[in-house]
Amino acid sequence: MFTLPIVDMFTRYLGDERHFSPYTARCYGADLRQYMEYLAAEFKIKPDESHEKSATNKYAEDARGGKRPTMAGNGFAPATLTDAVCQASADVIRGFLAHLGENQYSAATMARKIATLRSFYKWADRKAMAAANPMTLIRTPRQGKRLPKAITIEQIEKLLAAPDDNDVLGRRDRAMLETLYSTGLRVSELIGLEVEDLDIAGEALHVRGKGKKERIVPLGSHAINAINRYAELVKNDPRFAQCWSQDRKLRPLFINKHGGRLSSRSVRRKLDKYLKQVGLDPTISPHTLRHSFATHLLDNGADLRSVQELLGHQSLSTTQVYTHLTTQRMQDAFNRSHPRAQAS
Repeated sequence: MFTLPIVDMFTRYLGDERHFSPYTARCYGADLRQYMEYLAAEFKIKPDESHEKSATNKYAEDARGGKRPTMAGNGFAPATLTDAVCQASADVIRGFLAHLGENQYSAATMARKIATLRSFYKWADRKAMAAANPMTLIRTPRQGKRLPKAITIEQIEKLLAAPDDNDVLGRRDRAMLETLYSTGLRVSELIGLEVEDLDIAGEALHVRGKGKKERIVPLGSHAINAINRYAELVKNDPRFAQCWSQDRKLRPLFINKHGGRLSSRSVRRKLDKYLKQVGLDPTISPHTLRHSFATHLLDNGADLRSVQELLGHQSLSTTQVYTHLTTQRMQDAFNRSHPRAQAS
């Protein structure tokens, strides 16, 4: 199914005004396409691109004139998929959620799709392209709290020692892993780093995070040494010498074998390679290093506000999830060590 014009308008809004990453905007678009497919099947609509475009233009024109669509009632029979979307009632949304439930979607996935519909209908309601916001009557299902996964310092040391330090790409991988653990960066932030973002003298990185928010994060000595050793080989290798040339407008800090910017998928593949090499849990992801960074800081006395700033979290409540990990570790240590912790 082609993407509806109204969905295109929404995803452009996410990128242009909300400054969502292209990946996040695509995820929202994918959730909305599934919703559209359900509506098409439910109302037996065969979408026609020209008709959908005309319908979207009409709703946009009506909105400019202060006229809203009519909310769907009994016997609702939309002529276009755009009509189905713009006139949807809470009952239509509930039908979609029941459909997801019948297909055994998890509570977490359901919650994500509901969040997408909330954002979409809030935008459409504000633009007067929806009859109202039907999501105000929809509750998000409760989810069991899932703690972020962290690995031990010993496992971190084992992983960071895995890359071969004798060639450019091996040193790059060592520098990349050291940087992830030293700073707690998201993978998208790591691969977006430019050479100019590195401040060796100040022992810091300039990072562009979610929503184009910028922050400065300190860089540990092990990461600095790894980056310096990687840079030394890059500059002296004829295959890569021009990658960081001053003539270039963009100079990615972490380059691929062709001298271009690494992708997030490549980072994941490299991590998988080293996990297998040293016999660690293959489900460990780059984000696990971010979780481990936060957990180890809190374990060693860092305050929650500082960790929030280092992670680039907008809300302190997002960071507080890590306190559950440290509390659980204290409880486990108490149960193991105190002679009267548990009944015999």
